[in-house]
Amino acid sequence: METVTEAATITPETITTENTSLPADDVAAIDALGQSYQAFKSEIAKVIIGQEEVVEQLAICLFARGHALLMGVPGLAKTLLVSSVAQTLKLSFNRIQFTPDLMPSDITGTDIIQEDEHGHRAFKFIKGPIFANLLLADEINRAPAKTQAAMLEAMQERHVTALGTKYDLDPPFFVLATQNPVEQEGTYPLPEAQLDRFMFLINVDYPTADEEKRIARETTGAAKNALQTVLTGEEVIRYQELVRRVPVPDHIYDYAVEIVRKTRPDLDTTPDWVKQNVSWGAGPRAVQYLILGAKSRAALHGSYMARMEDIEAVAGPVLGHRVLTNFAAESQGMTSTKVVDRLVQDMR
Repeated sequence: METVTEAATITPETITTENTSLPADDVAAIDALGQSYQAFKSEIAKVIIGQEEVVEQLAICLFARGHALLMGVPGLAKTLLVSSVAQTLKLSFNRIQFTPDLMPSDITGTDIIQEDEHGHRAFKFIKGPIFANLLLADEINRAPAKTQAAMLEAMQERHVTALGTKYDLDPPFFVLATQNPVEQEGTYPLPEAQLDRFMFLINVDYPTADEEKRIARETTGAAKNALQTVLTGEEVIRYQELVRRVPVPDHIYDYAVEIVRKTRPDLDTTPDWVKQNVSWGAGPRAVQYLILGAKSRAALHGSYMARMEDIEAVAGPVLGHRVLTNFAAESQGMTSTKVVDRLVQDMR
């Protein structure tokens, strides 16, 4: 596999790849983004102990203008993490607790009749909790299909529809959904179409023993750490646009297409072990998110172009929920994550 030139060896005047170039102003902006990202991580670390990889994947999604699905058992500070991100980036934040009786109007808002001082009555749209920059959809798989469809429209189109009228959501708009992998009673499995709208599936694991000791020591006292604002919403939008301009070498595009196509068991070029363990592979949206994820990660790390290490780092969270294993794989303990990890290793 061809090696991408490291950022340190590139002159900062104009960064050139096979088919694109990065102006000097964007180089300076990437340097500024890298510094802001380090400050962002330092602020989050004041209240979230450990989970560095989760924080990085959330940031990659945010600046790539994607949405994320967090998978983790209760009690791992997922809500605290999201609210801390919103505070650090000066974004409006709302949390919706999804339940089986939640209706679309409960999240999007609805029209109500109001009377003015002259006695005239008219409908007025009252915005629901979805109108926020950062939305935590807690236990999203507990909502019925109709409510999930309303969320799907908001995530994809970035607007909601109420009584036939469309209302735009203010940018930046980032949905962070959680799903409890333990309790399945009273849940509605997310359809593949909605899962595909999430850029990343982020697995939130238990902390290490040392981290858990720090949690016990630092979160049970009276002192509370105040978070400082690192970026405003307007700056986040500008950096999201910057990420789209990060150059990508042609062989990175080739790699993204190749690894996604190798997840599809019906193609002749697919490895035999994939055909034996996978019933459904990833679609074209996975290629787009691999490239966007690599661009975002490169920019956050201060690199002036997407590198192979960037795309390998995002392959797991991008492809993990888009590769559907069969019964034979499950009986052998071959999960979607293991399939993706093996594909990445085989392609090195």
